[in-house]
Amino acid sequence: MASLSALRMLSAPCHTARLRLARSSTLIISPTSSSASYLFSHISNYNRPAVDGMRYLSTLPPRVGRRIVHQLMTQAPYSTAAEQPASGFGTKFVYNIAASYVGKGLPFNPSTHVFHFNPYHRVSKPGKKAKSARPESGQDAFFVSRVGNRPGEVALGVADGVGGWMDSGVDPADFSHAFCDYMAAAAYENDKQPTKIASAAANGPAAPAGGEGNISDNAPLTARSLMQKGYEAVCHDPTIKAGGSTAVVGMLDESGTMEVANLGDSGFVILRLNGVHTASEPQTHAFNTPFQLSVVPPSMLLRAATFGGGLLIDQPRDADVTRHKLKHGDVVVFGSDGLWDNLFNQDILRLVSSTMQKLGAWKGTDAGVQVAEDLTPFTKLDSDDKPIFTLQSFIATHIVSAAKSASMNAKLDGPFAKEVKKYYPQDAWHGGKEDDICVVVVLVSEEPADMATPKPRL
Repeated sequence: MASLSALRMLSAPCHTARLRLARSSTLIISPTSSSASYLFSHISNYNRPAVDGMRYLSTLPPRVGRRIVHQLMTQAPYSTAAEQPASGFGTKFVYNIAASYVGKGLPFNPSTHVFHFNPYHRVSKPGKKAKSARPESGQDAFFVSRVGNRPGEVALGVADGVGGWMDSGVDPADFSHAFCDYMAAAAYENDKQPTKIASAAANGPAAPAGGEGNISDNAPLTARSLMQKGYEAVCHDPTIKAGGSTAVVGMLDESGTMEVANLGDSGFVILRLNGVHTASEPQTHAFNTPFQLSVVPPSMLLRAATFGGGLLIDQPRDADVTRHKLKHGDVVVFGSDGLWDNLFNQDILRLVSSTMQKLGAWKGTDAGVQVAEDLTPFTKLDSDDKPIFTLQSFIATHIVSAAKSASMNAKLDGPFAKEVKKYYPQDAWHGGKEDDICVVVVLVSEEPADMATPKPRL
């Protein structure tokens, strides 16, 4: 197998591995070099995001590269979509999740700007947390939590603090990080019956959801109700005087059903068998003015009532809610606008597809793209104190690396530049848009229901 041979070369102490990424691009990796400056030749703009993402592999020390190879050497048989095990009795869905992030103006470090989700880790109760304890994600925030005592059900989300509040002397990060902390705690402490979101998806893989109505403490937890709980908690937090945030919140259950509530210009994309299966649409009031949850101080409300002026105070009920049936081998990417403003969906697809195929989780054949029947060798967490390297964290850091590079590229126009030209044709904006970037990646795996889930050390 070509990809396996390339990886074996990577683990050899005295060889240089040449991994062909896409079309005219060739990545040269020298595992014995002590320098982070590696040779990249024949790179075209067509696949630059993929190359920027794969650069992470070349920056790792030789022993780390060999360790990743060792983890991924076990190759499983492949199956096409039609041959994959049918969902239902005898199988369950497992969600392998990692996040990566970087704040605006900060250098990206893939070894530290990464989060590995373990469903058996406890979620701390929200409280006044020192800003130094937050991840270096700037005004972006994220959370991933199991739902109650059911490790097979997962809640996750990304929130992007509204930067305009800085003009009023407010740190937007206070709102977004507290918001995510409250949602994580609400999901973790939920002890109600499993959410029956699968039955609501019977009308199609992306059926719109209805309204929530009045959300009570006894109602099953949904993506929108979780957003509501987090928002209400922030509104009653005396330390949050003002602020605002966009949000995308997902709920995933063991049947393979995902429900997403999206408010604003954060969003998600589902990648399946080398294609973009589903992508969210941003909610905006006007150009660069997304829907947003807000805490507005009374003085500002009084001023607006007296002298006029609009205030953006959207509600969780305004979020777009959709439900999706996931499949074995799907890759779901959630992200803040720092991702979507700098990479097109096809850029993300090329990057993910390149990684999945190079490492053996997807394989292109004459019959189409196939998925490895067993993804466990690629996704399993270590139970010791050694650094964790998984396929999901590999993808997450690749995406953030590519988005970061694109944001600082003043010549290559991205999605934000395209929107500027659409609304302001005379504007001379070119290149990317520097911003905080936050990404949560879900690698979907369907496994036998009786397969024991390992419990890594807490």
